Amino acid sequence: MPDYKNLINEQLEQSAQVLQFITEKLVDDITQTGVKMVDCYKAGGKLLICGNGGSAADAQHFAAELVGRLNYHRAALPAIALTTDTSILTAVANDYSFNEIFARQVEALGQVGDILVGISTSGNSGNVIQAVHAAKSKKMTTIALLGKNGGTLAGLADYKMIIPSQTSQKIQEGHITIIHLWCEMIEKTLFPEK
Repeated sequence: MPDYKNLINEQLEQSAQVLQFITEKLVDDITQTGVKMVDCYKAGGKLLICGNGGSAADAQHFAAELVGRLNYHRAALPAIALTTDTSILTAVANDYSFNEIFARQVEALGQVGDILVGISTSGNSGNVIQAVHAAKSKKMTTIALLGKNGGTLAGLADYKMIIPSQTSQKIQEGHITIIHLWCEMIEKTLFPEK
């Protein structure tokens, strides 16, 4: 039988290292991008969010926290996970290519002043790369949550936060932590508790 206790302790230690990295290296970047999101909302803009697999789930989680709520009742905020409409996703993948599934939606929905958040543990997801190009052509701000060495997206996005792990689940743990911090910033700034 495997040594589950040792396995669990190793995984928790790696998770703690990710949180420590965020604390030591990314707080300023999280703050700067969170302020960008607050300013976007104050100006009447919206967030478009995309990613694949677990990153698609994170995109949906992020949108749900903004449209729904994080800590308390308040007005809904406009956020769209570009990962959810199966008819659009399959039509674009079939008629164009899988790399265009997010870019076509950015072209249709994005406006000047909006923000695209692209999530990719490798930094090399072709459809997220194309979404960033589409967002830039619409004069949107682009923010990337990345892993490993940041990949191609590290050089394309206006702002990037890289979790330098080689393990997808640890990168995703870092990403969801950052997403929750953004949500806290947005909610507490735009809707101060009574």
